[in-house]
Amino acid sequence: MKKLLKFGIPKGSLESATVELFRKAGWNITLSSRSYFPSIDDEEMKCNLIRTQEMSKYVEKGTIDVGIAGRDWVMENDSDVVTVADLIYSKVSRKPAQWVLVVTQDSPVKCAADLKGKTISTELVGFTKRYFAERKIPVSVEFSWGATEAKVVEGLCDAIVEVTETGSTIRANGLRIVETLMTSNPIIIANKKAWDNPWKREKIEQVTTLLQSALKAENMVGLKLNAPKERLEEIIKVLPSLNFPTVSSLYNTEWVSIESVLNEKEVRRIVPELLKMGAEGIIEYPLNKII
Repeated sequence: MKKLLKFGIPKGSLESATVELFRKAGWNITLSSRSYFPSIDDEEMKCNLIRTQEMSKYVEKGTIDVGIAGRDWVMENDSDVVTVADLIYSKVSRKPAQWVLVVTQDSPVKCAADLKGKTISTELVGFTKRYFAERKIPVSVEFSWGATEAKVVEGLCDAIVEVTETGSTIRANGLRIVETLMTSNPIIIANKKAWDNPWKREKIEQVTTLLQSALKAENMVGLKLNAPKERLEEIIKVLPSLNFPTVSSLYNTEWVSIESVLNEKEVRRIVPELLKMGAEGIIEYPLNKII
């Protein structure tokens, strides 16, 4: 029987970013608007498109072996899965998502305890109920099908628990954040039986390592240049790198070749300095993975 790892690709806001991340990691995933089963150029893997809100449910049941989901929805579903690794999609969002407790500007509520006996509306019902129960604050939590902010504005509830990155939309609607209940980011989760299977675990770890190396390479570039050997120490002091730059002598000359990895934003600052120090033949090149 052919060995196969079933991988859940998050459908929605992370979908295209995940496909691009896999491409940089070395796998080509082909999507089709008519299918929930994208093709992947790996005979040992099969992909399913699944909404991140439901991903942990399917992973827990074993319908799929491993998938990418938001930490918030794994906690909401209270899923019994293995958290393999964090994935910070810097190209999608500069900040992790935050689930916050929100009230109107004129509300007397100053902290979670002030909502004793009140009604809260949210998509994240299970997590919110557990959050208040753990703090022994009795509240009524209602599921919101959408337009959650409007419910508190219209007085349909006393507070809401809503997701945000910067809080700007919440403030723009005349609302106030009382406190942050949870910070969430995408994570790789695995089914427990799949994780205990030696072959599947090794395959999951292989994919995870390469996905994380692709994320690590985001916004990073390689820089290569030639410079007079007499200016080497001066250049090394201003040239950022992950560890130390690579230096090699150029044949039959008093020049050296220097190669380093740095943040792309650093290039615009450092290249003029390098030129002043006598550097020549400066080459910038993109990176797919840093392992």
